[in-house]
Parts: sequence; structure tokens; C-alpha cells
Amino acid sequence: STCQRDNYTLYPLQNRFFVNALYGEDQLRQRVAFALHQILVTSGIEITQPSWMAPYFQVLSRDAFGSFRQLLYDITLNPAMGNYLDMNGNTKTRPNENYAREILQLFSIGLVKLNADGTPMRDGSGVPIPTYDQKVIEGFAKAFSGWSFGGRDTSKNDQFQNGNENWTVPMQAWASKHSTASKWLLDGRTLPAGQTPQQDLRDALDAIFAHPNVGPFIGRQLIQRLVTSNPSPAYLARV
Repeated sequence: STCQRDNYTLYPLQNRFFVNALYGEDQLRQRVAFALHQILVTSGIEITQPSWMAPYFQVLSRDAFGSFRQLLYDITLNPAMGNYLDMNGNTKTRPNENYAREILQLFSIGLVKLNADGTPMRDGSGVPIPTYDQKVIEGFAKAFSGWSFGGRDTSKNDQFQNGNENWTVPMQAWASKHSTASKWLLDGRTLPAGQTPQQDLRDALDAIFAHPNVGPFIGRQLIQRLVTSNPSPAYLARV
């Protein structure tokens, strides 16, 4: 019915997105935001309400011309992303690896180490060199533990899983739900034991942002969505 479509599906948000994309005066921002949401993906099948998904689109639009580090921070704490990839409600007792895998594999550095021109680095046998292993995934999963919907009372452990679902503000941290163990990150870097959720999140995102794969990995995807589908290594290196 019209009521179902207009009030309980993503149709109103989708309609507004395309109106902005086609007729907005800020065409470059619209195109970059559209490119980013093809890279930093959430699901409209799982996040079904327009009011839940709208802040995700707003993050991409607001950060379209900002730093990639800020974009990673804002998208990591977005409730739609948190629910889609299970960082929302991730606890120290059973650290969920879903977001840890996706932020590394799809959102930032990819599976193999890259040269500046996007070609894979290879070992002495000609095999591409992996960017990370299972130990790194486990480390990031622990680093991303202890976050849930914003606006709840973090002094009450039961509100970590239960309480108002505020989709309009960033997720917030529960120190009692965060793993305080040491964490193994990229290229042998470790996080010390005893850090707060905020410190671990900051340091984990810094480690990703500083990785040399970010430029060629994200650069290629932005070129493909904004310029040409098959950029040459020389072009990618210049970008």
C-alpha cells in the first residue's frame, strides 16, 4: 500500500537521495558521497527505516571532502553500520569479528599488500603478500568491543543490550563491556592492555589510516566510480 511504502520503507529516503543527486547544486559532493556509499556499504534490507539509515547518508555527505581518517571514525560509530556489521553490542566475552574483517578487507586496505601503483607486492616465490591474518582480525575485534546505541545510561550494564535505540547519534562506549586485553594489530603493532574503548578505537583506526595500502586501495575505487573503470597503474600512482 501507499502507506507502507511512504512510511515504513526506504522509499522516502531513496527518493530524496536521487532528487539531491540529480538536481543538487553541490554535484561534486553528491557524486563523491554516492561513490563512498558503494565502498562503505550498509544494507537497506537489514536497516529498513528511513530515519535509521538517513544519518549514514549524512555521514558520507558531510565527510565527502574531509580526511579519510575522520570518515572511518564517523562511519565506525554510525548506528546503521554498527547494526549491519555487528559492532553495535560487541562484547569482550565474545568479540564479534564481522566489522573487523570488513573494515580491513573492504573499507580500507584489502587482502594483499599493494605498491603505490596498486599492483600487488609479492614474496620471493611470486605469491601476493597478505595484509593481515586471523590474529589481526581478533585484535581489531577486541579493539572494537564495548559500543552500543548512544543516549543510554552507560553505568547500567543491562542498557548495553536493552534501552532506547537512538539511530541519530553516534554509538557510545561501555567500559565494562570492552576488552582490556592487549591487541595485535597490523604489521606487528600491538595495543597495550588496560586502555579505554575510546583509546583502543582511536589507535585501531590510526593503524588502519597509516597503512600504505589505503591510498592505492581506496584511490582505485574512487577513480572507478568517479572517472574510469580500469585506471592504469601509472594513473593510480599519480593519484
